[in-house]
Amino acid sequence: MTDNYDDIKHLTRPQYDDLHPMSMHDRAAQFSPFAALVGYDDAVAETARLTDSRLELTEDEMLELNANLNRLLDSLDEQPQISVTYFVPDKYKTGGRYIVKTGTVRRIDEYARVLIFTDKSEIPIDDTVQIVFCE
Repeated sequence: MTDNYDDIKHLTRPQYDDLHPMSMHDRAAQFSPFAALVGYDDAVAETARLTDSRLELTEDEMLELNANLNRLLDSLDEQPQISVTYFVPDKYKTGGRYIVKTGTVRRIDEYARVLIFTDKSEIPIDDTVQIVFCE
């Protein structure tokens, strides 16, 4: 019994002058598996990511925050160093996270209700939870 490919088994692979042989790595990449569910891992990671919920301040905490804001407003010329804890809402999910920023406030924009630091970063007063003077 003869094999169907006996007539070509002895031949070598054709070589072309204008095409360089493909490396073994590139040839293997043609047959590597592909991600059938593109973005699935990212969606699972996003769902598993936890966020903090925004806390409601008690009346005592609100009074302390207002007192520290007034103290800051009165002492802006002295450029005191403060530490501000504020809430940043998450862009994709409900909730967000709390961030602490330490720096020197350059001015308070009462119309836009933001604290403007010397490094030009801005923190909304409405998202501020705590102000601590670093003395």
